Amino acid sequence: MSLRKFILGLAASFGLAWLVVVVIPFIKMRNLQPIMLSKELDGVVGVFYPKRAGRIVNGAKVYGENGCYLCHTQVVRPTYAGNDLYRPDWGGLVKDPERGDTRRETNAYDFEGETFAHLGTTRMGPDLSNVTRRLEATVVATGSGSPAALLYAHLYDPRRTPALRNSACPSHRYLFTQREIKGQPSADALPFGGSATTELVPSADAKALVSYLLAMKKDQVPPAALNFAPVADKAAAP
Repeated sequence: MSLRKFILGLAASFGLAWLVVVVIPFIKMRNLQPIMLSKELDGVVGVFYPKRAGRIVNGAKVYGENGCYLCHTQVVRPTYAGNDLYRPDWGGLVKDPERGDTRRETNAYDFEGETFAHLGTTRMGPDLSNVTRRLEATVVATGSGSPAALLYAHLYDPRRTPALRNSACPSHRYLFTQREIKGQPSADALPFGGSATTELVPSADAKALVSYLLAMKKDQVPPAALNFAPVADKAAAP
């Protein structure tokens, strides 16, 4: 084999993989076309628009900069690739009081508004696709706090909550500032970490990150065109 053929073969091998894994998904993700709802299949007509709130772009940037994707995923795998759909609250709620069963797999529209889809690398920590719904359930069960307050407390001291004593998450105390109280205490101040004259407040990055995490809710049933979960399997799930 000549050197020229070797180089061409090497370029073709890596080029094809790069095209399939990087280029094609990038083109598809950056130009998502609206999904039309079907009266016959979805019961309504119109355009499917995923509901997301919060500082999506800024928060996603902070999320990536702090390496959160190294320990947390944001993907509910297809049923043929795993059992994520049926893990408690990961892919939605089994019995949503307003919408019924909202469990579903992840689709490209779940990352609308982000420049990079943080699918994640490992699951040393839980998947975050539906983290806010789980936090809301925790608030209801304990009768105190709020999802935002729980997230701030976890970022500052990951093992502060008894249920997370064994958490491997590192502290992100650098996202908070200890400052002197001038006048009235800040409404954003954490209920701990301060003193009679000082208060602990989240930085702009901490607020953006928490706002980004609060936007993660699997509470909207997707149109039939995006619901790839086998109906038979879903109906048989506990």
